[in-house]
Formats: sequence, structure tokens, C-alpha cells
Amino acid sequence: MTEPAYRTDAMLAGEVKHMKWWGWGLEGVGFHHEDKPGFAPFVQKAVGLDLWADERTERPDFSQLKVPASTAPEEFVTALSGIVGAGNTDIDDLSRVVHTYGKSLRDLVRIRSGEIARTPDVIVYPADEAEVQRVVDAAVEADAVIIPFGGGSNIAGSLEPHPDESRVVVSLDLGRLNQVLEIDADSGLARIQAGALGPDLEAQLNRDGWTMGHFPDSFTHSTLGGWVATRSSGMQSDKYGDIADMVKGLRVVRAGGVLVIRAVPSASTGPSVREMVVGSEGRLGVITEVTVQVHRLPEKRAIHAYFFKNLDHGLAAMQEIAESDVSPSVTRISDAHETGFSLATSKESKGIQKKAQAGLMAYLKRRGWNLDEMCLSFIGFEGDKEHAKRQKSLVDRIVRKHHGISVGKGPGALYDQKKFDTPYIRDFLLDCGAAGDVSETAGPWSKLRGIHAAVYEAADRAYEQIGRKGWTMSHLSHSYHSGACLYFTFAFVFGDDPLGEYDTVKRAIQQAFIDAGGTISHHHGVGLEHAPWLEEDISTHGVAIMSGLFDAADPGGNFNPRKIVV
Repeated sequence: MTEPAYRTDAMLAGEVKHMKWWGWGLEGVGFHHEDKPGFAPFVQKAVGLDLWADERTERPDFSQLKVPASTAPEEFVTALSGIVGAGNTDIDDLSRVVHTYGKSLRDLVRIRSGEIARTPDVIVYPADEAEVQRVVDAAVEADAVIIPFGGGSNIAGSLEPHPDESRVVVSLDLGRLNQVLEIDADSGLARIQAGALGPDLEAQLNRDGWTMGHFPDSFTHSTLGGWVATRSSGMQSDKYGDIADMVKGLRVVRAGGVLVIRAVPSASTGPSVREMVVGSEGRLGVITEVTVQVHRLPEKRAIHAYFFKNLDHGLAAMQEIAESDVSPSVTRISDAHETGFSLATSKESKGIQKKAQAGLMAYLKRRGWNLDEMCLSFIGFEGDKEHAKRQKSLVDRIVRKHHGISVGKGPGALYDQKKFDTPYIRDFLLDCGAAGDVSETAGPWSKLRGIHAAVYEAADRAYEQIGRKGWTMSHLSHSYHSGACLYFTFAFVFGDDPLGEYDTVKRAIQQAFIDAGGTISHHHGVGLEHAPWLEEDISTHGVAIMSGLFDAADPGGNFNPRKIVV
């Protein structure tokens, strides 16, 4: 088997774009450390990896993969082709591999090592909701499994077929449903097809002076339908809200018809069916269209950087900002470990800038700061010029109260420019034989410090257990009146059992979330990855209610079965 020479990983099924089968992003884009002089020394100190001496793995060879054969009967594939067109169904090996996993570290370790127990049997690219309905009806009638597919960026195991699934598995790719259909200017509501990638839908909205304001880390390679299905949160959620706040209306194709949630500001119509769909990960049907709240493009937008003496001062400032009348678009603070990482990934400063940085560090030392405890924060401001100016003035006052200092817009502009590049660093480390992955939680302000400490302790015990030198770092993001999200990154160099070692660390961190009073996931979803902790999070009765919902709504288990709850 060889990878087709006439098509690239990014160009499957016409104009539908996909990431490369073996990693994040598009072919030819990656992380390079040679222009970042602090990065290699930082990595060696953190996890013992010598980037100059250790060899990097070559791109995996597709021809070496043993891809399970499609089990889709020819007559079934012919029937699907009759619905969407022969050029919009696919059973070739590359297409099925691309649609097998998401992009978690676990997914990439397995795909690079050739571990593919089960792939979808046929990929279908419908052009509109009517075709989605016909595909769904045909699949349910044939007792096939339907797994909706957007950008493929999921890192919670929400996409993969169960390895012992004996039925035909259909990956229903929404990539052709990518249009902003209508904008209600009076209400600020936009009807958007669920397969629209972040950059595409923002470009369409921006042309008419609008923005959705939703920018998750996966923005460049994830879709609106995926955001809704996993209850996503974006970097500017402090101002615009999470995806659950933005979704006002929905259209979801189910067997025999479409679930329609009309776009109204609020409703008292019993338990919210809209809320049931948000975060359902494909188990209630295929999301085809979403009506979201959109906003006029702001006149001014800026992200300013601040330093705090330590994390306690920084968290106290973030809490006061959240409780105040200030409404920034971004409130983010990195702990000392992540601050060190951020500084290490910066390009070398020269001339006046280098002297200014050295002068700032000397000044902070004279003020009694321990630079190893210093924390970097980014706070964003949007609106008309007067509003943004007033918001910054109020924030500056709070920052000073908690012994922080402003370091201007330069670092914030760089953060804004590079904010979607982090997954490429993970892939770079994986090329070097090292794990670099993330887990996020949310908790009340009163418990955040305890959660932070508990995760560090649990991760350190796990590193000791697997006999590897490990690194943990964290930042606060997505602030609320009652609490915030804590986003952890952990890293270590693999030994002889990469997935076993990874599981040891990942399990320790997830359990620490629960034990310290946090949730199992703030915005990545449940899938398979976080399902083992769901009962501890929402209680036995909560799982029973959720299971009852899925069983009643999908008695045949045709829609992405065994995700979230078995």
C-alpha cells in the first residue's frame, strides 16, 4: 500500500481540508527552535532532552501502516454514493485513516506506531442538510454506526470507532457545509452551517463587519459543529462567553427528521434541549446548522502584558477583575513554570529591546522579586476607543493593587500572533521522543490554589512512578464570577512504554482534579479519554440520567456509540 501521490493530506474530497494524517496542522508547517536560543536549554533543564544531540524521527511512512479493510458492503457504498454523488464517498485507506482518530497525544502515538484497530468503513461528504438526512436514514436502516466529523481536532477520543464494533462505521464529514447562510443584523444572529472551519466562518462574518468572537486553540482546524458538540470555549470567552452562551438555535439531523431549536433570546420550555445537544459529541444526531450570537467588529482591540510577583498575587488580581465591572476579552495568567517556558520560546532580542528587557529584570530584582516565581499575564481589551481605554485604566488599577506591573502591548501582540501555534510544539517534542500534552479543569476561586498544588503533587508522584524526569506548567484562562479554568501542560521523555507512561501521568492529573474539587474537563469534552471520571464528577444519578437520555434518543446505538457514557 502506498500513499496516493496525486493528493495531499489537506485536499481530500475536493475542497474539504484536513490536517496531515500523522500530526497537527498542514503539511510543511511546524515548530523550529533554532531561532529561539532559550528553548533548547530550557527543555534540557525541564525534562532532560538534548535537542542538539538527540535525533528526531522522520515523517512516518504511510506505506508501512496496516489499515484494516473496509467492511462496507458494495451495495451500501453504492447507495450512499447515490445520495451524495460518487465523488463524495470514499473508502480508500488514506481517507479512512484521516478519519479514524482525533489529534490527542494518545492518537498520534498510536497512529505513528501503526496501531489502528478499527477505522471507519466509508467516508461520506454530504453537500447540504437534505443529503445528511438521507445518509442518516440509510445508515440507521442498515444498522450502521454514524460518527460526525468536523475538523478532526478533538483530543478526548470522541471520534474513533470502538475497536470491537462489528457494524459498518460511517464517518459523516460535514466539511462541505461551510457557509454563513444569513445574518440578522437587528438581532446579531448568524445562521452558519456546522462544517465551517473557524477561519472560514470568521472571514465570511468579517466581510460584513461581524465576528463570532470564538477562538479556541484549535481555531484554525476545528468547526462550528465540533465546538458545539464538545462544549468548546475560546480565548476571548471572558467577553463573548463559551460556545454554550453563543448558541441560540440548532438544527440536528436524527433518524426520520430534524430536531429544530429556534433562535430566541431565552425560553422556559422545560429542561433545555439546546443544552442537551451542546456537548453531546454526536450521540443525539448530526448537527447541521447553528444560529449563534455575533457582534460588530470592535473599533479597537489590544492585548497587554503584565508581570506579577508570584501566582498568588496574580490569581487574586484575576479574581478581583472577574468580580468587578471590568469586561476584558482575555484574562490569562501563567504560573512561574509556564512563564519560564514562554520566555524560552521567544526569539532572541537585539539592540534597544534587549537592553530594555535586561533593565526590566534588573529593576524587578531590586524590588525584591524572585524571577523564578514571576508570572506573566495577558489581558485583552475590545470596544470603542473610550471603552477600551477605560477598561484598561480599571484593570491597571487592580494590577497595581496586587503588586503587578504593565509591560506594554509588545508581548501581547506576539501572543496574539502565535496563539494557535502551540500544538506544533507538541508534535515537535513527539518527533524527539517526548510527551507534551494538556489537561484542563475548572473550579471555584476558593479552590483554585488547592487544585493547582494538587495537580503538581500528583504529576510529580507519577513522574517518579514511571522513572522519568517530568515537567508541569499551568495557566488560568476563561474567568467567571465564581471561578476559572486552569489549563495544565505536562511533559516528559518517553521510556520503553510510551502509552503506559502517558496513562500513569494523565490518570494522576485527572484524579487530582476530582479530589481537589475541580471538574474533569472545562472545554475539551469527555469522549473516551475522560469518561472514567464522569461518575465522580456528576454523580451516579447524573450518569444514569445521561445514559437514559442517550438510550431513549438513540435506541439502536447508531450515533457515535459508547462516547461520554457506555
